[in-house]
Amino acid sequence: MVNAVLTSYVVSDVILLATGILLISAAAVWQGEMASDPTAESVGRLLLLQGCPLVAVIANGALVILSFVLSLPAFALPTSRSWLKLHSWLVVVCLIFTLILGLNEWIQTLTTRANLGEMWGRQSEVTQSMLQQKFDCCGYLNWTSPRYVQDPVCTDDIVASTREGCVTAFSGYAERWLNYLFTAAFGVVGLDVVVLLCAAMMIRYRKEQLRYRLIDQKWGMGNI
Repeated sequence: MVNAVLTSYVVSDVILLATGILLISAAAVWQGEMASDPTAESVGRLLLLQGCPLVAVIANGALVILSFVLSLPAFALPTSRSWLKLHSWLVVVCLIFTLILGLNEWIQTLTTRANLGEMWGRQSEVTQSMLQQKFDCCGYLNWTSPRYVQDPVCTDDIVASTREGCVTAFSGYAERWLNYLFTAAFGVVGLDVVVLLCAAMMIRYRKEQLRYRLIDQKWGMGNI
């Protein structure tokens, strides 16, 4: 007969492992993108990734994988609760770590326009031109503030004056991107909570099994 408690714990633990691998893989891919030259298609994403703590994401993924490794002895020792408790505490650490990362991205959405204005001012004319081409706009607030960079989209003052500034399109893009990030982070937090609940059920189940064995031994009936 399939043990529902054990099955739930195994499934949640394997999903947690997949999450750790995904965190490391995504952060590694983004770091690789940041090392490459930006294009009109990728420049917006690469600028936003500069504000993302990718090293912390990799460290978080490594902690998640470590927590899975610590759960393996719990499977090899079917009566042990110590490894389950150790695994649970490490999952709590992962949960807090991921929650902090998610809150960091959420807080950035509250000041998106102000942050992007500062970011725009720090970019070279080449980067500003790529942003103008990506979002089909001229300048940041408008074509004069700051003044647009002449390129195939903003060919002259007359054309530039008919186009909106990049602030609306760029901030909308940034908010969507940051929303994806913190939503994903909070999703991982939810998964951590599920793993904790499954681990708690396993600990309680093994505690009850131990109590039953002690009762049987007391009455001379042997182990279940």
